[in-house]
Amino acid sequence: MNAKDERFSRLVPLFGEEGIKKLNKSHVAVFGIGGVGGFVCEALARGGVGEITIVDHDTVAESNLNRQIIALSSNIGKQKTSVMKERLLNINPDIIIHEKPVFYLPETADEFDFSVFDYVVDAVDTVTAKKLIILTCKEAGVPVISSMGTGNKTDASAFKVADIYSTKVCPLAKVMRHELKKLNIDSLKVVYSEEEPKTQNINTDSVNSNKKTAPASASFVPGVAGLIIAGEVLKDLSYSIV
Repeated sequence: MNAKDERFSRLVPLFGEEGIKKLNKSHVAVFGIGGVGGFVCEALARGGVGEITIVDHDTVAESNLNRQIIALSSNIGKQKTSVMKERLLNINPDIIIHEKPVFYLPETADEFDFSVFDYVVDAVDTVTAKKLIILTCKEAGVPVISSMGTGNKTDASAFKVADIYSTKVCPLAKVMRHELKKLNIDSLKVVYSEEEPKTQNINTDSVNSNKKTAPASASFVPGVAGLIIAGEVLKDLSYSIV
């Protein structure tokens, strides 16, 4: 077995040779590479996904240091997509990374062709952007998984994978159920927590709004949600998608 094959040798007993080949040929888009999405990208790259589009407008901030995998003192002020691209290429030099340092909103939607994606991860934190990502995926027939709220929580064991209409407790999931009903979207795979939030900060405003309130966030909660999401993507791609 050569060095390239050795990278994913521990995955073969789990997904099989054909499963690994599917992952190597798969293209996943991750919208939002913060506390949740950063861990998604990390696990996808280590899990054998061969092509990833990373979408995030932000730069690394000092306030990110407590929970985001790409946040280091040496990276503060740098574009998140650039930092993540460098990290993923250091994990797998053969991976194809597409940087999109933008917010996905109606005014930037023309920059994206969802038909090239095999799977989409919604890890953004605004309802406006989440709705647009989910609706576009449904229209394009692309599988999508969405992260619900991870802020204001301290129980990393409370996350579940479910359809959005089976969720409970999570305030963001409640808002999304209401909004998706209005869009006639009858199902959505999500990762959500049944822990009662310590406080409630749901950003239903535009990403450019000055009213945005940052939720409290622990170092050990968002990353768990990201790893669960990545696991669902890797299993779905390697087991199901031809």
